[in-house]
Amino acid sequence: MTVEARLAELGITLPQVAAPVAAYVPAVISGNLVFTSGQLPFISGALPATGKVGDGHGLVPAADAKDYARLAILNALAAVKGVLGSLDRVTRIVKVTGFVASVPEFTGQPGVINGASELLGEIFGEAGAHARSAVGVPVLPLDSPVEIEVIVAFE
Repeated sequence: MTVEARLAELGITLPQVAAPVAAYVPAVISGNLVFTSGQLPFISGALPATGKVGDGHGLVPAADAKDYARLAILNALAAVKGVLGSLDRVTRIVKVTGFVASVPEFTGQPGVINGASELLGEIFGEAGAHARSAVGVPVLPLDSPVEIEVIVAFE
């Protein structure tokens, strides 16, 4: 099954490539790798939530942030498709780096970034297994709760 067919089977439509919010491009090719810029969980150009991830009033719940990581990886895949023309050219998800804007006592960053990793597994199967970092940071652009970047191999 092609990646494009798998997306359709999962009921996933990739978003339009998110417009850069600064001086960069969404993705670049080097050799047989695509490197994406950090992608935020934009939906139609807007963030679904802002703020820090943690437990308590006024904070973004970890379960919501996991969903936002899923949105961010879809934006990253849109950027990959934008430079490759088709996700069917992807042979391997090599590396995912996830950033979680979180309060100091929050240590669940890996669970949040699982939103991206699990979706990659659903879409790409074994080729979606990847190396990963999940990092807590004090703040992200536009006060986003998560940001994801990905490196993919292609033919």
